Amino acid sequence: MAQKKKKNRRIRAVYFDYSLLACVIILLFFGLVMLYSASAYEAANDAAVQYDGMYYFHHQLQSDVIAFALCLIVIFFDYHRFLKLSPVFYLFSLILMAMVKFTPLGVEVNGARRWLNLGPVSFQPSEFAKVAIILFLPFLIMRMGRKVKTLRGVAALALVSLLPAAEAYVFTENLSTAVIIGLIAFVMIFLAYPRTKPFVIAVAVVVLFVAMFLFYVRAHLTSSSSFRMRRILSWLQPEQNMDTGGYQVLQGLYAIGSGGFFGKGLGNSTQKLATIPEAQNDMIFAIICEELGLFGAVLVLILFAYLLYRIIVIAMNAPDLYGTLIAAGVFTHVSLQVILNICVVLNLIPTTGVTLPFISYGGTSVLFLMMEIGLVLNISRNIRFRDEDAGSGVSEKQGSRNRITRTAGTIS
Repeated sequence: MAQKKKKNRRIRAVYFDYSLLACVIILLFFGLVMLYSASAYEAANDAAVQYDGMYYFHHQLQSDVIAFALCLIVIFFDYHRFLKLSPVFYLFSLILMAMVKFTPLGVEVNGARRWLNLGPVSFQPSEFAKVAIILFLPFLIMRMGRKVKTLRGVAALALVSLLPAAEAYVFTENLSTAVIIGLIAFVMIFLAYPRTKPFVIAVAVVVLFVAMFLFYVRAHLTSSSSFRMRRILSWLQPEQNMDTGGYQVLQGLYAIGSGGFFGKGLGNSTQKLATIPEAQNDMIFAIICEELGLFGAVLVLILFAYLLYRIIVIAMNAPDLYGTLIAAGVFTHVSLQVILNICVVLNLIPTTGVTLPFISYGGTSVLFLMMEIGLVLNISRNIRFRDEDAGSGVSEKQGSRNRITRTAGTIS
C-alpha cells in the first residue's frame, strides 16, 4: 500500500526559459551596437544634441538598463496579481491618452502630438495601452466564462478593444498603434472563440476593402492635402513623391541593395551620412542590411523567429488560460512590430512609424516591450512538470533533475 502511494506521488520541477532571456539580451546588445553605428555621424553634426556622437547611444543604454531592471521585477512578481490590477491599467491607459490631447502635458515631437510629459518622465501612453489590452482582455475572457462563445460576448470584447484603439488614433494621431492594438485584440479573441468562420469573413472583408481603396487611390489620385494619403501615394509612387516621403523609402532601398551578401562592414554605411533622416529609428534595418548584408539581416530575422518560438512554447505550456492568453498577446505584439517595420523598410506597405523591437531608438518602446517579456518569463516560472520517475527507485532530487533534463529536451 505504501509502495503504491509512493508510485502515485508527483514530484514537480520548476522551469524557467533561459533561452528567451538570452535571446532578448543578445537583441538588446546588438541594437546598441547598430544604434551607435547608425546615429554617430548625425549626432556628431547636430547642434540640438550638442554635437555629441554618443548621444543616442547613451540615452538608449539608460533606457535598456531601466527596462531590463523592470523586466527582472516583473519576472518575480506573480503574474496572477495582474488579474485584479488589469482593469485599473486599462482605465489608466485611456486617461493617459486623453491627457495627451486635452491637457498641456501633451508634447508634440516631429509634428505629432503623441508624448506625455510628467516632469522628468516623458513617454507615449499609446505604448502603455498595448500592455493594458494584453492584460485586460484575458481578464474579461475569464470573467465572461461561457459567454465568450456567443456572438454577444465577442461583440462586447471587440467594443472594449476598439476604445483604446480609437483613442490612440484620435487623441494621439497614431494610426499604426491603433492597428496594432486592434490586431492584438483580434488574435486574443480568436483564440477564445471556438468558431473560426466569423474571423475568416472579417479578414476577407477588410482585405477586399483595402484592395479596392488602394486601386482607387492609384487610379484617381496624384496629390492630396491629407498626411496619411500622401504616405500612401509615396508608397505607391515613391519616385514621383520624393518631397512627401518617397525620398526616405528610396534611400532605404538603396542601402539594402548596396549591402550585397556580406555588407560593407560594420560602421561603413554611406546612406546613414545624413541621407536617410534619423536612420536610428524606423529605418535601422536598412542600415543593418547595408553594413552586414543579407547575411546579417537573415541572422537578425532568425533571432526574432527564435524569440517568437520561445514565446509560443511558453504559451502552449502555460499553467492556466490567463497565462496562455497573455503570452499569445505578447507574441502578437512583437511579431506585428517586426513584420510592419521590415515591410516598411522594404516598401511593401506605407510608412507607419513602427520601431524594430529591441533595436530601434526609443525608450518608451523598449520599456514596455521588456515589461511584456518579463510577463512571459514570469509565466514560464510557473510551468510545472510531473516527475515520471517517482517511485521507480530514483531519489526525489535526482528524479526532479532527470525530469527537468527530459523536459528541456522536449520543450526546446
